[in-house]
Parts: sequence; C-alpha cells; structure tokens
Amino acid sequence: MTTLSPYDSLSPVTQAAYRARAAAADLAPLPRADKDDALLAVADALEVRTAEIVAANARDVAKARETGTSESIVDRLTLTPERVRAIAADVRDVAKLPDPVGEVVRGNTLPNGIDLRQVRVPLGVVGIIYEARPNVTVDAAALCLKSGNAVLLRGSASAYESNTALVRVIRDAVGGAGLPADAVQLVPGESRESVRELMRARGLVDVLIPRGGASLIQTVVSESTVPVIETGTGNCHVYVDADADIDMAIGILVNSKAQRVSVCNAAETLLVHQDIAAAFLPRALDALAEAGVTVHADPRVLAHAEGTKATVVEAVPEDWETEYLSYDIAAAVVDSLDKAVEHIRLWSSGHTEAIVTTSQQAARRFTRLVDSTTVAVNASTRFTDGGQFGFGAEIGISTQKLHARGPMGLPELTSTKYIVTGDGHVRP
Repeated sequence: MTTLSPYDSLSPVTQAAYRARAAAADLAPLPRADKDDALLAVADALEVRTAEIVAANARDVAKARETGTSESIVDRLTLTPERVRAIAADVRDVAKLPDPVGEVVRGNTLPNGIDLRQVRVPLGVVGIIYEARPNVTVDAAALCLKSGNAVLLRGSASAYESNTALVRVIRDAVGGAGLPADAVQLVPGESRESVRELMRARGLVDVLIPRGGASLIQTVVSESTVPVIETGTGNCHVYVDADADIDMAIGILVNSKAQRVSVCNAAETLLVHQDIAAAFLPRALDALAEAGVTVHADPRVLAHAEGTKATVVEAVPEDWETEYLSYDIAAAVVDSLDKAVEHIRLWSSGHTEAIVTTSQQAARRFTRLVDSTTVAVNASTRFTDGGQFGFGAEIGISTQKLHARGPMGLPELTSTKYIVTGDGHVRP
C-alpha cells in the first residue's frame, strides 16, 4: 500500500511553496562557505552547459519572433554564449560579496545588564514574478542563495524553455554542492492561475518581487495577499541645465538613451533649459539621430530641429508618461530648473533622474528637490544598477520606500531579529 504525503492533495504550486519553506529552514543557518561553494558550482555549470541553455533559449526566441514580439523584448529574451558567460561571471561576483546573514545591525548592553543584538536574517521564501528576461532567473537564484533564502521563480511563458533549462542547471549544481535543491524552484505551470496561486500563498511565501512592465507590477501589487516589494517602471529623465557642458551633456544623453534601450534605467525623456537650447539641441538631435533614436518633441524642441538629421515627431501628452524601451525619447524645453523638477514630479516613475550642469548650486538644488530612488549629477542614468553600484547582480530596483528603495542587493533580501541574552533576568 502506497503511503500518501500530506502534500499530495495540494496543488503543484502549493507543494512547491511547502518544499521551498523546508529548504529555506535548512538554508538559513548555513555558513558563508557552503553557500559560496554552491554559487561557484552554479557558475561552472552554466558555462559547461551553455549549449543546452542557448538551445532552449533559441526555441523561445523563435516562438517570440513568430508571434510578432517587438525587437526590444526579443533582445531582453535572448541568451547568447557571451551573455551566459557574463551571467556566470555575475554569479561568481555574488559569491565574493560579504554575507549579510548574521551581521549585527546594532547592539548594546542595557542598563539592567541584558545583552541586546539586532542581527540580519533571511526573509525566508522569496517569490519572483518577472517577464521575458531569463537572466533574472540566475540573478534571483544567486542573490537568494547567498542571502539564505529559498526562491520561487515565475517567469513569463515566453521564456519558459529558457527558464526551465536554467533552473535545471542551477538545481543540479546546488544539490551537487550539498545544499537543498528545492531552494531554487520554477513555479509549476504556464497559466495565469499559477501566478494567482503564488500571489495568494500568504504564510508560505514571505515576500513577492515583481519585475517587468507597469501592467505586471500593478497586477501583483493590487491582487497579492503576500507582501510585495514593488519594482517600478523606468520613466527616467535627463535634464540639461543652463550651465551644462554641451559635450558632456551629449555624451550622457546618448549613453542614457541608446546604450541599451530595453532596460528600466534607460532615459525616456530629455528636458533642456531654455537658455542652452539653441546651442545644445541641434547637436543633440544629430547625435540622437546617429544613434537611431526618434525624438517625440514639444514645439520648442521642434523649432530647433530644422536642418538637423533628426527623426522628429510632434509629442502628444502620452509621451511624457511613456516608458518606451525602444529607440524613442520624449523631449521638451523648460524655462528653469524648477520647471524641470515640476515636470519630473508630474511624470516620473520615481526611478532615476539625471542633471548635467557645471553649477554646484544647481546640482544641489536638483538633488534636494527630486525624490527618485537615484539622482545622478553629470552621470548617465544607466548607472542605476546593482552591479554598477558594487552590490553584485541585483534582485530588482525598488521604487517604493518600504522595505527597500533603489537597486536591491543582498542586505535588502534580509530582515532582522533581536537576540536577548540575560543571566536569569526577569522583568520586574
């Protein structure tokens, strides 16, 4: 007679969550060396099994192109041998990072002699819901393993073959290194029902992190009963101040917009102070044209487009709130720095805004007035990234203010607990 598991009557998603919870309990107390060894094994396995991963990815890419998916999304979806090597290098970088678990955030001896310490501990089970970016599968697994968390990965159906192959490789490596393989799982199923189940697994899943477009993020925030860390869309701005160095401003603008257009830290709006517009815009429009960027221009920008190589269309109100993720940018001339800030406050998603200026006073005012996760002075918006900040591969960029804000590295994947040590103390 076959003995049934108490979980056999549960749905596959719920079973996966129970397994993740058990794995998280086993993972939490492990020393750094064990976790690092597993991460290095994952990196090695990704490189050894690159052909298997790329072949699975090619099936996803072919299906995406057959269904008319935009090239910006296809770019996010695509894995090449070079990209797999880069992902493996990111995993090794995570292994080199300090382990946040056990770090004493604060501690002291109370007047009554009790020793009090607040220490970092893993969150537990982290669910990640994301769109067609299979690199997120590895980034999330690596960061969760390093911070002692189990992870439930729910990528989009468009990357199913890629994510299945990646998770298979990761689980084999993790299990081979002596860690619980169930610390990394792909959420069963390709239907929306599996996403709904994950969003309602309160008590089994400790936190959900959505990564993707505005629609996905708002759906998770609105419908989840599991606590959510909101990673926002990237309607990022570059403001060229009256005192900007024009050559510097053009370099920052083109890099912010065109270095890679399909990512959330790419610039989507250009704002130019009226006092520098005549000198800056003709050159900037030509530079954007050379980068293949179409400019959605307000009337004051259009007035400077004549005689340039630019592809320019008249902006409509929707352009100011659009995250293009393509070779498009909205552009406007503003009367002052304060008007630029007013525009940003109205339309920004709160991700990243940049000012280009030689004026320290303008830079200080801009950084004080703009309330986004990152404010860059004379630097590209593309630097808002966990890797660029030295955090290793990031789990996402949070645009909310609780529990984390900005690029989320290892410390943001922990909570804390208090350890109270006495010597027979009782409360009077």
